Amino acid sequence: MIIVQTPLRVSLFGGGTDFPGYFRSEGGCVISTAIDKYVFVTVKKRFDDMVRVGYTRTELVEDVSQLQHELIRESLCKTGIRRGVEVTTMADIPSAGSGLGSSGAVTVGALHAMYVYQGELVVAERLAREACEIEIEKLGKPVGVQDQYIAAYGGFRWMEFKPGGEVTVERIVLPGPLERELNESLVLFFTGITRDSSSILTEQESMMPARAEVLRELGDMAREARTRVVGGNLEAIGPLLHESWQLKRRLASKVSNGAIDEMYEAARRAGALGGKITGAGGGGFLLLHCPDGRRTAVRHALRGLRELPFQFEPDGSKVIFNYRR
Repeated sequence: MIIVQTPLRVSLFGGGTDFPGYFRSEGGCVISTAIDKYVFVTVKKRFDDMVRVGYTRTELVEDVSQLQHELIRESLCKTGIRRGVEVTTMADIPSAGSGLGSSGAVTVGALHAMYVYQGELVVAERLAREACEIEIEKLGKPVGVQDQYIAAYGGFRWMEFKPGGEVTVERIVLPGPLERELNESLVLFFTGITRDSSSILTEQESMMPARAEVLRELGDMAREARTRVVGGNLEAIGPLLHESWQLKRRLASKVSNGAIDEMYEAARRAGALGGKITGAGGGGFLLLHCPDGRRTAVRHALRGLRELPFQFEPDGSKVIFNYRR
C-alpha cells in the first residue's frame, strides 16, 4: 500500500495570469503558499483484476476506461495502470468548491502514488507538468497551472509562467520571525457557499482578451507584493490584497456576490486591511490580512463563519506510507 499526502494551497497574488491562454502570450506570475491541509491518495493492489476507486462514492469496474472519476481515470492511464488496483482519496476539508486547489492536489497526489506503487520516483516538476497535461490538455478544464505546481513543490513560492510555456518555481525565503508574522496575519473563513468553479473559470477564460490589461495589473501587483514581502514590509500586503481583489472581481461576473461582499466589508470595518476569495471566486474560503491587534475584532465580526486555522506547509506532495509485501 502507498499513501501520498499532498497539500492544498492559498493563492495570494497573480491568480488568473497562470492560464495558458494568457501567459503563453503575455507571461504571468503568482505568489502562492501550500498549507497544512491535505489531500490523501492511497493505492493498493487488489486480489482480482478489478479497479476500485473510493471517494465520495465508490466505483468498481473491470477496466480503468470505465471510471467516471476523471482525474483518477486519467492518472491511471498516464501511469499505465489498467486493472487490479484500489485507489482512494480523502481530504482534510470538503474538496468540492473550496477554492484551495483541491483538484490540482488530487491529480498530483494520484500521479505520485501511482508512480511510487510501480517503483518509480518522479520529481516535482514532472508531477506538476503531467497533472497540468491531464487537467488542461486531456480533460479540457478551464484552469490555470499554479495549483498543480504548488501541490507538487509545496512551500511559500514565487512562480513565473513564461510565454514559451516554461514554469519556474522559486521558494520565497523569509527569516523565521517574519514568516511567522505573515502566517499569523492571514486568516481563512469558510463562506458557507460552495460552487462549481468551472462556469466562472470558463467565463474568465473567454474574457481574457478583453481583460488583458486587468491581468497585466494583477501580475504587476504580484511583483510588487514579492518585493514588499522580501523587504519585510508586511503592512503593505493587506492594501495590495484589497486592490487585487477589486481587479479580480472584473475578470468574471460571478467572482463575487452580495453575500460575499457583505462578509468582506464587515471584516474591513472590523480592521482587516484587505483580502480576497481564494480560487476562482463565487464561494469557498475568504482570506483576510489582519495584523496583530485586529484579529479578535475580525473574528467577532465574522463569528457566524467557520474559521480554518492553517500554517504554511514547507513540503509538497510526499509519500507518508510505503509498504510492499
